[in-house]
Amino acid sequence: MSVNQQHLDPDSTTDVEDVTDAEEELIKKCEEMWKDMEECQNKLSLVGTETLTDSNAQLSLLIMQVKCLTAELSQWQKETPEMIPLNEEVLVTLGKEEFQKLTHDLELALSTIQSKNEKLKEDLEREQKWLDEQQQILESLNVLHNDLKQQVVTFSESRLFNELKTKMRDIKEYKEKLLVTLGEFLEDHFPLPDRNVKKKKKNIQESTAQLITLHEMLEILLNRLFDVPHDPYVKISDSFWPPYIELLLRNGIALRHPEDPTRIRLEAFHQ
Repeated sequence: MSVNQQHLDPDSTTDVEDVTDAEEELIKKCEEMWKDMEECQNKLSLVGTETLTDSNAQLSLLIMQVKCLTAELSQWQKETPEMIPLNEEVLVTLGKEEFQKLTHDLELALSTIQSKNEKLKEDLEREQKWLDEQQQILESLNVLHNDLKQQVVTFSESRLFNELKTKMRDIKEYKEKLLVTLGEFLEDHFPLPDRNVKKKKKNIQESTAQLITLHEMLEILLNRLFDVPHDPYVKISDSFWPPYIELLLRNGIALRHPEDPTRIRLEAFHQ
């Protein structure tokens, strides 16, 4: 027996001890995970079987994860861990697999980054095209602005004042012309009554000398309308010939005061 122990390979003894230590460590980790899951299961059992709301959606997901982990742990406990021999060939194989996996992941990341770069490049080209178009529009507007500035005629204050003065003079002349024309028309078609007409009743004194023309009546009413707009009514005097008053009232040119029939006003046609 001692001879066999002397002939044992020291490397094989070391491998056996490493395997034993690794197995014990794995079992220890599994037991710790089992204890953690039992603790989580106990806490969840205290919550009860209430219907989960939207706010407890994350808790429901955790419960499902615990159940999955419990089933997975139970399956692992039924199986005996198979230790991978730690020789050079196995390590090389594992290294190649990890390297291939890492290479695949990097290729996927590279493809994703390239796709994003292509999209960003397209966005940049589109934005650059839009910027060029805006630059062209701005240049066109600047050219148009310069052309308009050259075409603008600057008017001096004195020139503007003279033009306004000329327009006011023309308006006044036109107004005077209209008034003269209106006066002539009224004098021709609406003269004063004949002074030589004899009255039927001799006891009534003749007052023809005191009458005023229709033109003068309209002028009095018009001045009153614009000078005192809040009280445009005029008292009917003896100088107003009654037929002319009736003419103005019937044709809607003048209005009688609603409370005082001895007062009339000119219709405000400008309002």
